[in-house]
Amino acid sequence: MKHTLKLITFILIASISIISCTKDFETINTDPNRIDQISPGTLLNPIIFTVAGYNMQRANDITFNLMQVALPFPSATGGLHRYDISENAGNGTWNTYYLWLNNVREMYNVSVKADDKNYQAIALTLNAWIYSNLTDCFGDVPMSEASKAEEGILHPKFDSQQEIYTALLASLDSANNLYNTSRSMLYGTEILYSNNVTKWKKFTNSLRMRLLLRLSKRTEVGSYTLLKAMMDNPSKYPVFGSNDDGASLKLTGITPLASPWGRPIDFTTFRAAAKFLLDSLNAFNDPRRAKFTTQAKNSSGTTNIGYMGIPSGYTGSESQFTYIPSNVNVALVTASSASVIPMSVVVMPYAEVEFIKAEVEFQQGNHAAAKTAYEKGVKASVEQWGAVMPADYFTNPTYTEATAYNNTLHRILLQKYYALFFVDYQAWFEHRRTGMPVLPVSAGIAGKQMPTRFKYPINIRSMNPDNYKKAVEAMGGDENTTKVWWEK
Repeated sequence: MKHTLKLITFILIASISIISCTKDFETINTDPNRIDQISPGTLLNPIIFTVAGYNMQRANDITFNLMQVALPFPSATGGLHRYDISENAGNGTWNTYYLWLNNVREMYNVSVKADDKNYQAIALTLNAWIYSNLTDCFGDVPMSEASKAEEGILHPKFDSQQEIYTALLASLDSANNLYNTSRSMLYGTEILYSNNVTKWKKFTNSLRMRLLLRLSKRTEVGSYTLLKAMMDNPSKYPVFGSNDDGASLKLTGITPLASPWGRPIDFTTFRAAAKFLLDSLNAFNDPRRAKFTTQAKNSSGTTNIGYMGIPSGYTGSESQFTYIPSNVNVALVTASSASVIPMSVVVMPYAEVEFIKAEVEFQQGNHAAAKTAYEKGVKASVEQWGAVMPADYFTNPTYTEATAYNNTLHRILLQKYYALFFVDYQAWFEHRRTGMPVLPVSAGIAGKQMPTRFKYPINIRSMNPDNYKKAVEAMGGDENTTKVWWEK
């Protein structure tokens, strides 16, 4: 009996001890020096840095080739510059964008929970930035049911591009109304805009201008009217007004501002600048040439002979060229703290906004306003790359035939092509929208038709076959030349 009482007493004491130990378990075991939940600011920098860096690499891999900026050299057959686009060319874009869209979604949810309107607006802006690129690359894609595996949606439906653009434009309008410029951003210094809420708001509205213009062929949207309404109400819709406003990461090479380029030398290995890129710049006597490319050399490599590229889609052997062509400038992908002009990863340049304005004014017959915006856009693009804008760029009689505004959309869009240099897929998207600038089609270019999209990844076809088939039927095919909604 005595032993039984002792045992009962022991159990009671142990039970009380366990209860005492577990009563404040969470409090006792919470490290006061560590964050116990994620903040919107924690997610922002990785999203911007990773997606912008990936986009820069895709500009190099895809846009440079398709838009006759640069090409493999030597390259006897095949290649994107010959419109020979592989079945899996878009796989990385699909996977990367969806990965980071999931993070954007998490950022938005956290900012809503924290009741931080500025971070909600920024998350909506990032979502529109990435999704617009995604749908412009593929056409119809999952959006409303995407990234919801935890909700049991393993086979998301594909939203039509019209539905996607409608949602994105509405979300950007909402974001514009959410911003509170009198309230600072609370979660550390961001690598884009350093917590300047006003500049984030300008980015949101500038991006909305880009997306509205993308739909210019869809007359039911009334893009030019909507854009003019934004332009005429800058107090409600502030947009980029200088290069300082433009969305661009300035990389010094010091973490976290390290270059996304693993080995800069790979950027120039077996490459040449394209003839089309340099021919117009030569006609402009343009100072951007030295920023974008090196000079060509004579066949022995001993003497600079000016800026000379080679034709995209050339036929025959490289021996036909009696010179060593210009190459892309390795400084474009070299981040260095010693550089006067830091390496730029451009998300959206200020110059693009001026060219959007120029096109809107042109379409409405306001040529004086179009000329003003055109000249601002050219100047902004030149200075963005650290070059000096010549005072007589538009008036020098030797070059004015090529540089001055001449009341044509072609002149605006040719300069916009240069303003979009190294900006993800934008020059390719704009060419698909307008057919400009007019690119020469060499004999070696297969099919003679600019690719208009990536094919859906093979794993999507096999893992989500029913929704894939519905999307293909709605779009009219899954070919690289199938046109997306806004192209039709």
